Amino acid sequence: MTEQTLIEAARVSKAWPFQEAQRLLKRYPDGKPGGAPVLFETGYGPSGLPHIGTFQEVLRTTLVRRAYEALIGAKPEDGKTRLVAFSDDMDGLRKVPDNVPNRDMLAGHLGKPLTRIPDPFNAGFDSFAHHNNAKLREFLDRFGFEYEFMSSSEHYNSGEFDDALRQVLRSNQAILEIMLPTLREERRKTYSPVLPISPTTGVVLQVPVEVVDAEEGIVRFTDEDGTVVEQSALGGMAKLQWKVDWAMRWYALGVDYEMCGKDLTDSVTQSGKIVQVLGGRKPEGLIYELFLDANGEKISKSKGNGLTIEEWLTYGSEESLGFYIFPNPKSAKQLHVGVIPRAVDDYWQFRARLPEQELDKQLGNPAWHLLRANGGFEGSEAPGAGDTLPVTYGLLLNLVGVLGAGATREQVWSYLGNYIADPDPAKHPELDVLVGTALAYNRDFVAPTLEHRAPTANEAAALRKLDDALADVAAESSAEDLQTIVYEIGKDEQFGFESLREWFRALYETLLGSSQGPRMGSFIALYGIENTRKLIAEALERAQ
Repeated sequence: MTEQTLIEAARVSKAWPFQEAQRLLKRYPDGKPGGAPVLFETGYGPSGLPHIGTFQEVLRTTLVRRAYEALIGAKPEDGKTRLVAFSDDMDGLRKVPDNVPNRDMLAGHLGKPLTRIPDPFNAGFDSFAHHNNAKLREFLDRFGFEYEFMSSSEHYNSGEFDDALRQVLRSNQAILEIMLPTLREERRKTYSPVLPISPTTGVVLQVPVEVVDAEEGIVRFTDEDGTVVEQSALGGMAKLQWKVDWAMRWYALGVDYEMCGKDLTDSVTQSGKIVQVLGGRKPEGLIYELFLDANGEKISKSKGNGLTIEEWLTYGSEESLGFYIFPNPKSAKQLHVGVIPRAVDDYWQFRARLPEQELDKQLGNPAWHLLRANGGFEGSEAPGAGDTLPVTYGLLLNLVGVLGAGATREQVWSYLGNYIADPDPAKHPELDVLVGTALAYNRDFVAPTLEHRAPTANEAAALRKLDDALADVAAESSAEDLQTIVYEIGKDEQFGFESLREWFRALYETLLGSSQGPRMGSFIALYGIENTRKLIAEALERAQ
């Protein structure tokens, strides 16, 4: 496949990352003026610990970034694009998050910039924001994203935003004319685009502000103690209201693409108007649906009702997280531990298909985009494309479920020897990761719910038939041969099963303690024929 072939296919692809990238291509048909790289940005509010909602924005933006590079025939190392992960850590802490320690201490610092509040975790960081920023970077680094981290506080305090702040002060009245009609009457009385920081308390103030000298950056306001103060708005002595701040950042950094959740739809509209007043241009971007928790409620960093990144990686793989996030961003998804096993198996199914797919199908395959997100490749030349797991994650979970909550990694690998020619964890590192996550998933969510019921009379008769059949087969029988035996018993009219589904459910509930399960032929091959016969014997004992 040639580079031109990929370019041509990418420019007509209906996959959503290419659809987004094509809008950037229309924006800059001849490249960005002056040869500057196209700038992608993601935002993070470090008032709470980063969760998957934070991570997904960096992933999805990276997918669009790599798609844009494919459209123009560029590679990551060519420097045609940049991705900035920007932390809004100059924000004042509005409320104490529910899921952090030392909440009373934090309550004493309400209103102060997040980088000027002590770290409640006492983990050796300079501030609450520094701790949470580090957690964000830790995972982005682990996943292999290429990005530049930027901090709002550093840009305000260092003066890097000063020129843009002067432009905001020059445009103060025009910004008010945009914002005031969108506010309630009470809010209009105190609204100002600029939020000065109190020289006495260090709190970010929500008070009316008069621009005294835009060029010098001087503003006038009334402090919390009633004192009228004149001070600079530059050098970290003030920050901007959210929608103004977002627009100022687009203007100052020259952002070309930024996506956001639908809860910021109005912010996109108003910030887009403000950036034009400042003399800049609204970036391209996608408004995506928000993740929901198991109860269908919006995930919140402060409530901690979503999955953390660490939780997903305890029970699933990095690739499965990306896979679950990939599909239609404009469709809401529930995010809870129950979605992890299927996401793991679906990822590997899509990855295995890559080499046999035509290029247009590859470009719509989530695995193509996820493999490319970590550094780039061309078409089916993805490292590991077409790889498969020797067992599915679902089957692995069933094996661990039978072994019990006290199962060990060594135990699981000993059983995998029934199914894999070379059961060496070093030769199957990705499977070894899943062995560990399956043990954790079973321990925390499966084992406590397993309940083996006694078989009914007709089920017991069918189980005895299965036991007799297994006694006569060779130990090395294939999973397919074993599956055929199971099928034939289920179809035998003497046992009275209305459908094969009813037979399989009986097997799952009596042998595995669950209402769902794997292909039984695969399970028997993995668990071993004699071990399976022991399970049947235990089930038959319950029938007596």
